[in-house]
Amino acid sequence: MTGSTETTTRTGPIRPKLLLATAVRVLRQLRADPRTVGLILGIPVILMTLLYFMFSEAPHSPFAPNPFDRIGTVMLGILPFTTMFLITSIAMLRERRSGTLERLLTTPLGRLDLLGGYGLAFSILAAIQAVLAVGVSYWLLDLQLAGSIGWVFVIAMLDAMLGVGLGLLCSAFAQTEFQAVQFLPIVVIPQLFLCGLFVAREDLPGWMQALSTVMPLTYAVQALQEVAANVAATSLMWRDIGIVAACTLIALALAAGTLSRRSA
Repeated sequence: MTGSTETTTRTGPIRPKLLLATAVRVLRQLRADPRTVGLILGIPVILMTLLYFMFSEAPHSPFAPNPFDRIGTVMLGILPFTTMFLITSIAMLRERRSGTLERLLTTPLGRLDLLGGYGLAFSILAAIQAVLAVGVSYWLLDLQLAGSIGWVFVIAMLDAMLGVGLGLLCSAFAQTEFQAVQFLPIVVIPQLFLCGLFVAREDLPGWMQALSTVMPLTYAVQALQEVAANVAATSLMWRDIGIVAACTLIALALAAGTLSRRSA
């Protein structure tokens, strides 16, 4: 068993040239794995299509929102968050286990340059994923909402970036890809249960309401619900978007602090 040592890393300000170089390297690696790229981009579209047909003949009151509209809008935030969390955590774990991360950290590349590059690369992928999922849902599956579809895209992309940040952070605490996958039921599923999708948050037991308050996916779902129900942007939507963005930055900052960890 190899002993662990500490790698000294640069912690100065981000240098855009190195950040972009890192992002290009990651995107080239992803391009070499078209199956993974296809899954990242295709899974949300396929699942939204299944959701549409699942509710297409479901009975509902003419005075109540269509179930697909109500649930589909929320799922446009949940699906990118979930898929990007899983893909990012596994991809970063591979970098750690292969020794690539340690070799990069011995170069002039700083932790913020490295993490920013990974974040940028996966955020570009997340943006494409969000465009496809939202576009197919709105223009092909006839998703109806009161607000602008542009806000749904923005929130979906933020959710995907949140998944990237949490995935980068959780990858530091896994030793194998199987362990990385195990973080999904630990980090993602509780947020899914308590975000207000299945049961309104005000109907949850008090201690569950408290838990949901500290879970960032709660605010992403709430922001999407505001877009679905209101023609104009609301103050609550702006607040929730700000919270999701702040949680993403916090996750990335915490992930930066783990980059000096070496694999055993």
